[in-house]
Amino acid sequence: MTTNEAFSIAGYEALIKGLLEHGYEVRDFSDADPSQPHLVLRHDIDMSLEAAVEIAQVERRLGISAHYFVLLRTEMYNVFSKNGLRAVETILSHGHKIGLHFDASLYENDEFEDAAEWEVGCLQCATGCEVEMISFHRPKKSLLGRKKSLAGLRHAYQPRFFNEMAYCSDSRGHWAYGHPQSLKTVRERHSLQLLTHPIWWTKNDNTNPVSRLDQFADDRHLYLRKELGRNCEPYGHAYPHLFDAD
Repeated sequence: MTTNEAFSIAGYEALIKGLLEHGYEVRDFSDADPSQPHLVLRHDIDMSLEAAVEIAQVERRLGISAHYFVLLRTEMYNVFSKNGLRAVETILSHGHKIGLHFDASLYENDEFEDAAEWEVGCLQCATGCEVEMISFHRPKKSLLGRKKSLAGLRHAYQPRFFNEMAYCSDSRGHWAYGHPQSLKTVRERHSLQLLTHPIWWTKNDNTNPVSRLDQFADDRHLYLRKELGRNCEPYGHAYPHLFDAD
């Protein structure tokens, strides 16, 4: 399987089907057993809620559920906006769970507990659903393997999930240690936390991470211009062609 084939919607579906056929069983963070061939599916939504919805639909077709971790303090999307909340509600309606993607870099170390508690509360108010898990956004090494809970909640880098289970991530748009199905720990069916970022899987016409992000930026720019036109008549009148495809 080539990189281009792998990083696509079809590639994601093939990856998960392959793991299931190999004997893995998808489990929640709460009931995953490191001694069993359990698979925890984690999605950190760094860029696009819309991309996350596409992945959530694949998993719904496969009859499995995953954890989707949402950033609250990001310039990339707004979970409180009309479209943002609709995307989150769609993910939840497909049987998945929403967790907090916590950007610890925005706070001092002694602020983590209060900040995480505040963000969890905000996310619960937005979604109406209880938040049970936290994942760190671009964590410092000191947070990897951190034993302590955060704001009374488990997090995805605690030893049970990060050290006792195998761990594989598509960070930066590639597999750092090779395709998951080629890993020795996976061939031997060790328990696995699989972290993916939806943005890498949903721009199927691009060939590398940078071009995928270029397309994402172009799409966001067009969306912003349309919103300007909808909210400001002079801009909408100046660029009526923006709405030709609507």
